[in-house]
Amino acid sequence: MLPAEPSVLRPAAMWLLLLSVLLASCLRSAAAFPRGCFPSEEEGLKTFRCSNARLTEVPKDIPNDTNKLYLDSNRIPFLPRDAFRDLPLLLELDLSHNAIAGVESGAFRGLADHLHSLDLSSNRLVSLSKDAFSNMKAKVNLSNNPWLCDCRLQELLRAVELAAGSSGGIVCASAAREEHVGKAFLQVIADTDFCNVYKKTTDIAMLVTMFGWFAMVISYLVYYVRQNQEDARRHLEYLKSLPSKQRRSEESSTISTVV
Repeated sequence: MLPAEPSVLRPAAMWLLLLSVLLASCLRSAAAFPRGCFPSEEEGLKTFRCSNARLTEVPKDIPNDTNKLYLDSNRIPFLPRDAFRDLPLLLELDLSHNAIAGVESGAFRGLADHLHSLDLSSNRLVSLSKDAFSNMKAKVNLSNNPWLCDCRLQELLRAVELAAGSSGGIVCASAAREEHVGKAFLQVIADTDFCNVYKKTTDIAMLVTMFGWFAMVISYLVYYVRQNQEDARRHLEYLKSLPSKQRRSEESSTISTVV
């Protein structure tokens, strides 16, 4: 049997080399992503999925050309400042079904102009500042969280645009008044303005504090006057016990001091 000609072996070797390079490139790309995350393309949009990947924080190696990001069904407890700042083309962000209990101001910085949809449903949010969504134009889903119904939540809902059909899922898990617990927040604020109640309570507390300070000042002035009167009386009694010349001199000195 004759050995294979070099001209026949050369193309095969080149194909093997090309395949090995492509395989190595794919392996390197896969290794750069967090475990359980993978890129894809959906309806012409570049998508990055990390659903149910047991993540405990927002991944740092998300492709910066991502249009749709799925971080749902993980264990993320907190969103720090600038968590998504390197995603200038992000349109949709799904953070539902996590353990998010806190969102730092500026967590969504850089997304305000282009993000269309933000899902924070089914987390552990109790209270959240409206500043967390500063200038946000996206439709936000805040349903199925253990909300504290108060003025802060009322201000938050005034500052964001809720996703269609999600408002009924914002339910009071706790509230100052027991009858509000378990009710949809939008139903509660139809009868109760939490911010007006808070303002009245604050005004009353301020008046009580001012009255307390005023009473303290008056009490001190009364004490001061009485103390001076008592000291003057004792000094005059002492002067009466002195010889006449010395008494007259001391009395005139005392009178001028009192005046």
